[in-house]
Amino acid sequence: MKKTYRKKTEKEIKTLFKRKLNIAVIVAMVFTLVLSGCAGTGTSDSENQGEAASQTVADLSVYENGDMFITPQELNEKLGDPNVIIFDANKPDAYEKGHIPGAIGVGFHSFSKVDGKPGDPLWGTTLDKEELRAKLESYGVTNDKLVVFYSDVLPGPGPDGRNVWQMRMAGLDNVKLLYGGLPKWKELGYEVTKDASPDPVPSEGLELSDFDQSYMATKEYINENLENTVIIDVRTEDEFNGSQKAGEARGGHITGAKHLVWSSLLNEDATPKSPEEITSIMAELGVTPEDDFVVY
Repeated sequence: MKKTYRKKTEKEIKTLFKRKLNIAVIVAMVFTLVLSGCAGTGTSDSENQGEAASQTVADLSVYENGDMFITPQELNEKLGDPNVIIFDANKPDAYEKGHIPGAIGVGFHSFSKVDGKPGDPLWGTTLDKEELRAKLESYGVTNDKLVVFYSDVLPGPGPDGRNVWQMRMAGLDNVKLLYGGLPKWKELGYEVTKDASPDPVPSEGLELSDFDQSYMATKEYINENLENTVIIDVRTEDEFNGSQKAGEARGGHITGAKHLVWSSLLNEDATPKSPEEITSIMAELGVTPEDDFVVY
């Protein structure tokens, strides 16, 4: 028997993300924001790195917004560059088991408000503009340096995607997501270390834009558009059906939401599927490239 759930109150509907399907690659990034997980271990030798160099570099131009990615090959060539900052968004214990050389461990919520507990008002939302600027400057971020985020991707919760979304919302176009994350990096044989990275040198003068509101959907927007906007729940089927194991304040899903597990848009190697595949998957939910929709 199919279960039903009463409509959530405004307080219980958290900030969601809204973007057009014609930036499907960003949707693939956003859909990795929901679950929790940990990273693996392992280091690679120079022979493996030689094999990696001979492998074909992904053609990111097939994506409408492919410039938000950096390939493992490109990043490997930039290791040690003082004008490149690499953030490992995995949990601290996963970071300690192995990370890209020089990467700074920041975890999932370094750039979010976490006072209180999940479900509390504003919990998990992005730091205010000035707080975000100060936090980024403490890590040495500037408007000129290349900033790269990565995570283990497939176990979840896609913190690197969330962090890139936050940075881009604040107008930082010099921020990129590692294509395929740490799994693809390891698959190509590139180096992973357990050594602690040097302390970052703080910067000054970072400029952020006012947050681009098109990157999000507020609870007010959701309440006003429940009848005319496709809403997609990208959590696990258990969570969609009422599980609260991930810390939800209440079980169930937003009234009328369709279900699509976030990992459905990724390949087995943690890279996003092709635009054609993503478009086909979304079409099954009744979403076309011209539509607005919301995921959570």
